Amino acid sequence: MSVRGHCILSHGFESGPDATKVTALADAAERLGWTHERPDYTDLDARREVSELGDVLARVERLSVLAKAASARGPLVLAGSSLGAWISGQVSLQVPAQALFLMAPPVAMGKAPPLQAAKVPVSIIHGWHDELIPAAAVVDWASARNATLLLVDDAHRLSSHVEASAEAFARLLAGL
Repeated sequence: MSVRGHCILSHGFESGPDATKVTALADAAERLGWTHERPDYTDLDARREVSELGDVLARVERLSVLAKAASARGPLVLAGSSLGAWISGQVSLQVPAQALFLMAPPVAMGKAPPLQAAKVPVSIIHGWHDELIPAAAVVDWASARNATLLLVDDAHRLSSHVEASAEAFARLLAGL
């Protein structure tokens, strides 16, 4: 199978590149002929002197550098969970991404700018019972962009919907 493109899968805050959800997305991408990478942001998350969410701007910069290099080689899809979703959206404005896959995206995050994203296909999975990000706010954000939105009976970590997340990601990739 020839390579169809490249996915960069960004983990959430205080998680890691081997987290269950991004690993499931990597497996789905591989099955469909996409290469992938999972950057490690744990060093930046530990920088609590910068903010309670670590060094978010350094996260954006790290992803931006990787995404620029990857987009020069071919089609690029950015995916992320929670803070990883937020930085994926921000970076999609800087690089020619083909699509975005956002899990539990923080549409508003304290003093940071609201979630932004390029005008590309966007697919979202979010929990109805997310204790950090109200589902209604995500519905409004998705509606304004005509995004594909899957709401599930779960909380912020989407731990009961890892396979559903991978299936939704596979549908996005297959449709490109």
